[in-house]
Amino acid sequence: MLVRHPDRADWGRGQVQSVIGSRVTVNFEHAGKVVIDSKRISLVPDFGDFRP
Repeated sequence: MLVRHPDRADWGRGQVQSVIGSRVTVNFEHAGKVVIDSKRISLVPDFGDFRP
């Protein structure tokens, strides 16, 4: 799944690598691998250029 961090637009798009409990590991374009606590931060889905 592709996501964006709501407060870090400069990190770019990120791809979720794993989810263990509330810990989400995301590989962001400009920030690399980051572990996010999903209890504190709600990542925003990024559907890219998808047009139904």
